[in-house]
Amino acid sequence: MLAINPLVFDFFKELAANNTREWFEPRKAEFKALENEIKTFGAAVAEGLNRNDRIEKTKVFRIYRDVRFSKDKTPYKTHFAMAFHREKPALRGGYYLHIKPGESFVAAGFWDPNKEDLLRIRQELAMDADEFRTIVADTKFQSLWGNLQGEEVKTAPKGFSKGHPDIDLIKKKQFIFTRSFTDGQILAADFLDTVVHTFEGIRPFFDFMSHVLTTDSNGVSLLD
Repeated sequence: MLAINPLVFDFFKELAANNTREWFEPRKAEFKALENEIKTFGAAVAEGLNRNDRIEKTKVFRIYRDVRFSKDKTPYKTHFAMAFHREKPALRGGYYLHIKPGESFVAAGFWDPNKEDLLRIRQELAMDADEFRTIVADTKFQSLWGNLQGEEVKTAPKGFSKGHPDIDLIKKKQFIFTRSFTDGQILAADFLDTVVHTFEGIRPFFDFMSHVLTTDSNGVSLLD
């Protein structure tokens, strides 16, 4: 069974305490070896997802931070992160895995929907939010993902009433779910299966959102 190397945590703990080029450069080969293992793990996650989904791209994010507009000028991230992109335009939503000592998690959903998609989601929820609420309130779904998260506007988006009974959903700008893991869970032999199983648990939500985002307000497909 493919597992996360515990040296990943050791490396990032040391990097967090010594986040300089002088410390990192002599250890770059060690980092690259761990990064290659993580890429292999990511490929295995994608393979597992592809049994019931279609992943068109897996991306492992670079360790180098963009410090141009940040007060924090440390040059390196102290985590591994990867994203799994579903095959568009038919399949919407994305998967994310974040591995960091004491702060590891998976996430899924819609981080930055474009304005057209966001409006279409809001229109659907304004018409009828019952199916959405039923999906995210399901016991199995809740056990894996918990409650909806994400940024939102303060009152109501333009064109929507702040008195709408589903305004708590309509005012969302992001539709995100997360699940945290301990370091022990990350290093467990079955973590790969856990990640795939957790991601598979978001599918009812993704199926609903994909249908919304590939149809107009009358339910007519936009893909033809």
